[in-house]
Amino acid sequence: MARQGNGHRPDAVIDISRSPLPTAVNFTGGLEFTGLTYTVVKKQKIDGSWVKRDVDLLHHITGYAPKGCITAVMGPSGAGKSTFLDGLAGQITSGSLKGRVSLDGLEVSPSLIKRTSAYIMQDDRLFPMLTVYETLMFAADFRLGQIPTADKRQRVEQLIEQLGLSSTRNTYIGDEGTRGVSGGERRRVSIGVDIIHGPSLLFLDEPTSGLDSTSAYSVIEKVQDIARSGSTVILTIHQPSARIQLLLDHLIILARGQLMFQGSPKDVTLHLRRMGRKVPKGENSIEYLIDLIQEYDQSEYGVEVVADFARTGMKPPALSDEQKSLSTVAPTITPKPEGRNHRQVPSHVGHQGRRLPLETSVQYSVNDFDRSVRSSYNNTPRSWTPSHSGIMQALRLTPTRQKNDGKMQQAMSSSPSNYYVRSSEILQGTPTPHSSDYTVNENDYLTPGAGAQNRDGPNNYQHQLGPKFANSFFPETWMLMRRNFKNIQRTPELFLSRLVVLTVMGVMMATMFTHPKETTQGITNRLSFFIFTVCLFFFSSNDAVPAFIQERFIFIRETSHNAYRASSYTIAGLITYLPFLALQAAVYAGIVWKALDLQGPFLYFLLVLYISLLSTNSFVVFVSAVVPNYILGYAAVIAFTALFFLFCGYFLNSHDIPQYWKWMNKISTMTYPYEALLMNQYQTSDRFGSNQAGGNITGNDILKGLHISTRGSDKWKNVYIMLGWAVLYRILFYIILRFASKNKRT
Repeated sequence: MARQGNGHRPDAVIDISRSPLPTAVNFTGGLEFTGLTYTVVKKQKIDGSWVKRDVDLLHHITGYAPKGCITAVMGPSGAGKSTFLDGLAGQITSGSLKGRVSLDGLEVSPSLIKRTSAYIMQDDRLFPMLTVYETLMFAADFRLGQIPTADKRQRVEQLIEQLGLSSTRNTYIGDEGTRGVSGGERRRVSIGVDIIHGPSLLFLDEPTSGLDSTSAYSVIEKVQDIARSGSTVILTIHQPSARIQLLLDHLIILARGQLMFQGSPKDVTLHLRRMGRKVPKGENSIEYLIDLIQEYDQSEYGVEVVADFARTGMKPPALSDEQKSLSTVAPTITPKPEGRNHRQVPSHVGHQGRRLPLETSVQYSVNDFDRSVRSSYNNTPRSWTPSHSGIMQALRLTPTRQKNDGKMQQAMSSSPSNYYVRSSEILQGTPTPHSSDYTVNENDYLTPGAGAQNRDGPNNYQHQLGPKFANSFFPETWMLMRRNFKNIQRTPELFLSRLVVLTVMGVMMATMFTHPKETTQGITNRLSFFIFTVCLFFFSSNDAVPAFIQERFIFIRETSHNAYRASSYTIAGLITYLPFLALQAAVYAGIVWKALDLQGPFLYFLLVLYISLLSTNSFVVFVSAVVPNYILGYAAVIAFTALFFLFCGYFLNSHDIPQYWKWMNKISTMTYPYEALLMNQYQTSDRFGSNQAGGNITGNDILKGLHISTRGSDKWKNVYIMLGWAVLYRILFYIILRFASKNKRT
């Protein structure tokens, strides 16, 4: 039960006319947000010309999400629910988002959000060929750090049981082509991956999307258990069933980026009554309110009048009989305005962005405020998390004519932004949820030390955060390598397909060009073989485009909250590929070497093929990190393949290429393996074929005719250049991952 704090006067009056949302009060435990505004520039066609205008996707949203509760963000389509969630979760670049967000009284930053929260996206991005247990175990490895493996396994087993996944423990996640767990089970696995480390904040974007009613209820039921363990849970949800609504503790309704309602779902009916609306018998109050908001949105008044009522308690103007399709009571006695410009709106922002004067000052009695808070908490069962419905009711009571109390006005003005009602004294003693109140043990979810962190309070919050990443670089890289090898083991077709292609093409080359004669035609045949080999190795890496693009979404989800480093992911991916690339090069080289009577050191020939595969694979992976989808990825790879092939020196040698195109010869990744293979074959004084004069020509003569170096040291120079390209493309790949592959709005 709330009690009066220090210096609280029963007859004091709170003037909230300067506050956009008087319900956002200081309280202990949970997330507070003040004046959240997200503005983007959009082009609009006005009088036949395109004009850039600033559009607020979020407009001065102020409120809170209590700790230990499920806060549901609802509203009609285009309300800004996902944008609002992204703003709270740090998924919007700081320069675009204005306002203040604090957790347990501590102002949060993107870095703090990453360490203390989890964001579960609408789509379940998981590796399809890992089992439920393996997926959660890898998540434990990434997020729980260097605690004993036995403890990680115990944590995973407990989480599987708590999420109701025991029957599917060893079932593959599955995808469109592989049968696996059901949609609801997959969603629970996604939640488990992100709560394995016990985040203080949990964000979920449409967790019930695409699920049947039973699966959706099961998911929200598990989310409620997570909230009861001491986390602050905020989720967006669209048209929840009546059963799911009973699991929601706190409600935020948005429309057009503005706050329409905030408080307990039980208070929606009372909120509508104060607006002069009565919920028809048999109808859902939340759905009725959203429908009413859409009525105003389609009327001449817009949703601003509903937002003003949420801020100040001033009733919105009555709708006409044609507009009022859902109303079952007589319209409120409010003079109908003559036009949009003449309606009285106690807000600093009017319809369609026009600024209107602040014309109304509304005052609320603290006596009513305190009685409402007491009533709210006295009737709260112990097994139910206390909400701030009492605060909502008190701050939306009928305006009174009492005079302002000077001390209370002074307390209010202490907020620099004028967005907070400074009533912490009133709320002192407000009960907050504890894990002992519920059946779920907080330690089942929180990582070691997290419980102490929560108990120590906000002052020690930063101190308890620990390192940015749970693991050091090398253990982290090894974990990623283990996961990569397991995925390859479960999907061998990815590398077997390349190996089969190179094997078949190697056999075809060996049978087509077997034992070429020492004539001019034999030299031409070998040149054709070398350039075909280079092109074949380049094309064999193209299937890495869709493979990485599918994995990129998982990477973004996992790294958005510091599961591992982009650098360790890059290194782990490279090391994973090395043995498979070596096998492919060795099989092809072994097939064609003897059949074509190739000269020079075999190991050098094998090395050139191997590094050629490595450099082309690095290039393709880099391209796949840049393009948004695999269709554009394939198009880009094919285009560059054609350009590299054209300028590699086969059609025109480097000397004959026009001066303004020579740079293309230098950046072509086919130039260096092609020249290296020719050097290995023809850097010799041995004679091949015959010239027009009837005499034999040496291998060096062939290279000179192609304007290729005959110096032995240049053979290794080409190898180093190929290695340099491989390293450069991997570095560019890392830069894209590190700085461009972020799930953030700009």
